[in-house]
Amino acid sequence: MPSLTEEQKLLREILREDVHKLAGEIGDRNVRTNYKNLGVAADFIEASFQQAGFKVFHQGYEVDLVGLQGRPCYNLVVEITGSERPGEIVIIGGHYDSLEDTPGANDNASGTAAVLALARAFAGKQTQRTLRFVAFVNEEPPYFQSKDMGSLVYAKQCRHRHENIVAMLSLETIGYYSEAEGSQHYPVSPLGLIYPTAGNFIAFVGNIKSRKLVREVVELFRRHAQFPSEAAVLPEMLVGVGWSDQWSFWQEGYPGVMVTDTAPFRYPWYHTQEDTPEKIVYDRLAYVVSILEKVVAGLAGCKQEG
Repeated sequence: MPSLTEEQKLLREILREDVHKLAGEIGDRNVRTNYKNLGVAADFIEASFQQAGFKVFHQGYEVDLVGLQGRPCYNLVVEITGSERPGEIVIIGGHYDSLEDTPGANDNASGTAAVLALARAFAGKQTQRTLRFVAFVNEEPPYFQSKDMGSLVYAKQCRHRHENIVAMLSLETIGYYSEAEGSQHYPVSPLGLIYPTAGNFIAFVGNIKSRKLVREVVELFRRHAQFPSEAAVLPEMLVGVGWSDQWSFWQEGYPGVMVTDTAPFRYPWYHTQEDTPEKIVYDRLAYVVSILEKVVAGLAGCKQEG
């Protein structure tokens, strides 16, 4: 990875601040064990979007678990309407809740901070396609892959409105990297014969129907990046492949790609109380996010320098 530019260094500090806010100050944030903090996190995200100049749309719904009826949850959405192809929609999203009793710095304050950073980068710009940034609620268990998963609620609404989502990127646990040999693991052994054994790369993962989008995203990333990257197009029933919000869009027939450091297959503190802000490798996170800005520009049709 090359040395960070001054702009990337500034981005690094902004990402650090947002991760610390979500995982350090707010911490545990979910419906069942800390509903108040979930609301505080949503308020912070909404304020961040608003400070960038966006009008925030709330998609609210109530969870449906015994003893928790009446607790509203919200997906937070901002949009730049496309100037030439407004009916073609690109979604950049990440979940802001954490697993019960965990601070969730990498999972998924890192992804949420990246969504906020990318939204700021595109604020006031014109895109050919409609570009949406979405902070999803309730990705973690017990809501994961249930009807109360925030991204599934959102994807179903998109399908109900007959929206044409041409690309969805799920930013999921993207902040940890290691050059140590053996630091990278895989859900099935044959993958270890194909992919690196050091966890120093960013991964782009899609199901079979999303293979075209995976290729496009990886090509855009590699066009601009001096950073290791790997692409995987795999059956969604394989362990880990559907472990984030892109899964919800697959259920509605939309193409989606998970952008990830591979989470439990690399990150030692995944789903533990030790998933704290100082574990994030901020230089690499900032570099990856800066290149993802180029990827989003390519997908949405926004001319940028460089």
